[in-house]
Amino acid sequence: MMKLPSMGSSLLLVLALVSVFVSGFGKRLPILSFDEGYNQLFGDDNLVLHRDGKAVHLSLNERTGSGFVSQDLYLHGYFSASIKLPADYTAGVVVAFYMSNGDMFEKNHDEIDFEFLGNIRGKDWRIQTNIYGNGSTSVGREERYNLWFDPADDFHQYSILWTDSQIIFYIDNIPIREFKRTAAMGGDFPSKPMSLYATIWDGSDWATNGGKYRVNYKYAPYVAEFSDLILHGCAVDPIEFLSKKCDTNSQSLELSATITPSQRSKMDSFRRKHMTYAYCYDQTRYKVPPMECVINPKEAERLKKFDPVTFGGGRRHHGKRHHRSRASQSEADTI
Repeated sequence: MMKLPSMGSSLLLVLALVSVFVSGFGKRLPILSFDEGYNQLFGDDNLVLHRDGKAVHLSLNERTGSGFVSQDLYLHGYFSASIKLPADYTAGVVVAFYMSNGDMFEKNHDEIDFEFLGNIRGKDWRIQTNIYGNGSTSVGREERYNLWFDPADDFHQYSILWTDSQIIFYIDNIPIREFKRTAAMGGDFPSKPMSLYATIWDGSDWATNGGKYRVNYKYAPYVAEFSDLILHGCAVDPIEFLSKKCDTNSQSLELSATITPSQRSKMDSFRRKHMTYAYCYDQTRYKVPPMECVINPKEAERLKKFDPVTFGGGRRHHGKRHHRSRASQSEADTI
């Protein structure tokens, strides 16, 4: 098993990579064209460039899905894209925006995921975040959420901030999840260089109601649109990253991973209103929560009421559920 060097001064230099002030993530960072930062991963002509390479359309049809990958590997940084998802019937469709090194470290890979899970007509897309470190795939660290907008109506920004000590997921610059490194995790925190990926593919076996609803290619092609692509981090050589420090001379700004009080309030509001699943509270999977979990009693109680079987060990009551209405911009302002 590969061992990384101690988290000493060499990795502290990584914290001088990015100028990202939490109240305005991405606003001052360069937006790359496709050819400047990415290569096609698969899909042949199911990947189409628009706006002189500033936008990318990925499509799924009966023949194949499609995807792209960053040209470089990164050890920490800020990674972002504005994404518009397919509309109408999207059951079984999975759109993913994620970081991984599974091609290099097959048995001990790291991964940081945004996954968008399609649905039947009239039901909303769901969004899932997940984290793996050092091949710890036996411990799923999923959280799942509804959104306060329709992600197929317009573009919205989805971002990942990854440092030596924490990972933060953002939607439209609102933090929705903060994952901190703890001593109890050992090597399970993502610590090796990763590439950035974007894909669309057929996840019929699991994505919608556990595989009950599958992709219906009558509605194909399913097209996911990507723009405002940001890759801002410590690009490293995949062979020499253990012995060489990141070149901070080429990066002029400072990384700030502090969540402001205003942002924390918005994150708490988002999680209270929109989180529908969190692995730390899943009593059917984990009789004892994984060691990195910090239990929030209010979150635990709310999720227990939402799903007493999964989060409370109780019996499910089949009462009427109130479908949330589409939220206006005024609700977004209150998150």
